[in-house]
Amino acid sequence: MARKKKKQELGGIAEWIVTYGDMITLLLVFFVALFNITESDTTQVSQLISTFNNIGMGASTGGNSLASGRLAEMGNSIATLPSMERGRMLAVAMRKAVSLFQPEIRSNKVRITADERGLVITLASDMFFMPASAQINIDETRGTLIRLAELLNSEQLSGRKFRIEGHTDSLPTDPAGPWFSNWELSAARAVNTLHYLTDFGVQESRFQVAGFSATVPVAENATEEGRAYNRRVDIIILDEGHL
Repeated sequence: MARKKKKQELGGIAEWIVTYGDMITLLLVFFVALFNITESDTTQVSQLISTFNNIGMGASTGGNSLASGRLAEMGNSIATLPSMERGRMLAVAMRKAVSLFQPEIRSNKVRITADERGLVITLASDMFFMPASAQINIDETRGTLIRLAELLNSEQLSGRKFRIEGHTDSLPTDPAGPWFSNWELSAARAVNTLHYLTDFGVQESRFQVAGFSATVPVAENATEEGRAYNRRVDIIILDEGHL
């Protein structure tokens, strides 16, 4: 008579745990696929990740809870800490910016990014600045600048500081022209952008301005398209550490 094969040993773990673990993993992948990062703020994302910190450390351990901790007894929670609140406001501002500038984002005339400085709104291409010029093409960009002023004046950015950084392509200026070098040109682009934003209602005292010449390119200067992207102004909604 043929011997029955022994069931595979699972190291003391009940067999149903394997099936259960597979099901939980598939559910997690499914909900991650549905998750839209642009519709959640940084605090929500951190809390979501924290719930999975202990997965795989034992069936009885479980993940972290989103329930209130001891600080809540004193009227505080992680969601009400000042730094968390400021981060949440900046995330809301980013979603609002993406919504406001959707047409310009699709045509690569505006870019919305975030880095260690804060939220960066880049006004790029010849829609804003022609070569060797600090004059904004206001006929083409008035609507964009008005919406930008609306964003900077929004409740989510109350009390925030902004920095306007001017940039140029690598082509040298004509020393006999209005700009002796790209340093003066980049600074003038930042200042002219400042003047329009204050004309549209943003308080001047909330701004800083800087000119970077051609030292911080975002595209290759070897092509006209790349130079158009480098002729830009970055409006930065500053993070707390870069005031």
